[in-house]
Amino acid sequence: MNTDRSKSYPLRRRAVVKEILAQRSNSLVVAGLGAPAWDLAAAGDQPLNFPLWGAMGGAVPLGLGLALAQPTRRVIVITGDGEMLMGLGSLATVAIQRPPNLVIVVLDNERYGETGMQLTHTAGSVDLAAVAAASGIPICSTVRDKKGLNAILLQIRKGAGPVFFDIKVRAERLPLVLPPKNGAYLKDRFRLALLGADAVD
Repeated sequence: MNTDRSKSYPLRRRAVVKEILAQRSNSLVVAGLGAPAWDLAAAGDQPLNFPLWGAMGGAVPLGLGLALAQPTRRVIVITGDGEMLMGLGSLATVAIQRPPNLVIVVLDNERYGETGMQLTHTAGSVDLAAVAAASGIPICSTVRDKKGLNAILLQIRKGAGPVFFDIKVRAERLPLVLPPKNGAYLKDRFRLALLGADAVD
C-alpha cells in the first residue's frame, strides 16, 4: 500500500539540483518535463540546458542519445519519479549501451506533480534504483539525506558511468521558474552552444 511519507524527507529538490550543478563545467543537462525543468531553470537557465516541456518518459532516451553522440561531454539527466516510471524500458537500453559519460538523477518525491500530486508507485514498493540495477546499470543507489547526497556528488560530476541515483526529496509545491517555452528556440540554442554556428540552419 502506498504511504504519504515524502513530506518529511529532509532533502529539498531545488537545493539538490543547485548542488549537483554547482560544478557542472560544460556538461549537457536534460530535464524531464514538469518540476525537474522548473528546478533546472531555478538553478540558472543557460544554453546547455535542454528542458523537456512534453514527451513524458523521454528524458533518459534523449540523454542517452546525447551521451552516445557526444562521448567527450558529460550528460546529466535530471528527471522525476513519475516520468521515470513512464520510461523504465530506457534503463535496459542504457545498460546495454553503457555510455561512460551518462548520469541519471531522479528527483523522487513519490508524486505526479503536474497532475495534482497523486502518489506514484515509488510511494509503495517500487524501488527505482533496484530496477536500474536489475537492468544492468553498474552503479545505482537511493539517496535519502545530505550525507548520502555528498557521497555521490563526485560520481555525478566525474565518475565513470552510466550511473543512476534515485534521490528522495520532499513533496512540496514550489513557485514556478519557467525556462523558455519555444521548442524550436530551445533546440537551436542548445545546438548552437554545443556545435557552433554552422550547426544551426
